[in-house]
Amino acid sequence: MKVTWEEPGWEELAPHVGRRRLAGWDCTAGLVVGGGAALMVDAGASLGEGARLRAEARGLLGTDRDVTHLALTHPHFDHVFGAAAFTGAQVFGAAGLGAVFAHEGEDLRVDAVRHGLDPRDAAEAADALVPPRHSVPDDLTLDLGGGVLALLVNVGPGHTAHDLVVLVTGPAGSPEVVFCGDLVEESGEPQAGPDAVPSRWPAALDRLLALGGEEAVYVPGHGAAVNAAFVRAQRDALATRFGVS
Repeated sequence: MKVTWEEPGWEELAPHVGRRRLAGWDCTAGLVVGGGAALMVDAGASLGEGARLRAEARGLLGTDRDVTHLALTHPHFDHVFGAAAFTGAQVFGAAGLGAVFAHEGEDLRVDAVRHGLDPRDAAEAADALVPPRHSVPDDLTLDLGGGVLALLVNVGPGHTAHDLVVLVTGPAGSPEVVFCGDLVEESGEPQAGPDAVPSRWPAALDRLLALGGEEAVYVPGHGAAVNAAFVRAQRDALATRFGVS
């Protein structure tokens, strides 16, 4: 299904794929539109931001359609705190993400406030976090209809212990698109917090590149869309930075 990506802030990556760079932390959210279903990739940094993303998606989809699937690329507040706004959607995450939500919600709240999220918004979002119903231990294909497929792949650990990427393929002639989460960042150096697994990060990017190949559009968790050469250069820089091959 071809979408007219006219909503302010949305960028067309393929006729059936768009993305939104969100204010505040320049975090990316993606929308994949099939003939019968629609997938949002990441949910924003608060319930209010998630609700705005959902409303914008409805406007883009038209004809009373709604987001039916939500994929969360990793458990950082700026990507997941809007998830509860997508009521009724099937939610997917890498294996282990649910345990983070169940047992580390307070840590996520504290991290969000430390990075500047309003304390009330952070508390509200942390309280509303629900473990994803669908856990992805390796890979899972979603058929969104109309020849649009989304392959969810647990490529981590790397940026976190629970990194999920989304490879989108569509009708013949449309480019493949890979949503990378924060395994790849364009607007700054990739951030390695206490939950990162640096020794495995280059291998995660090797798997990501094997999935997308040379011609795909790669969408970082923060910043502008990039190509395979950028991802490969960042992979090599991370290997040097962390002293791994």
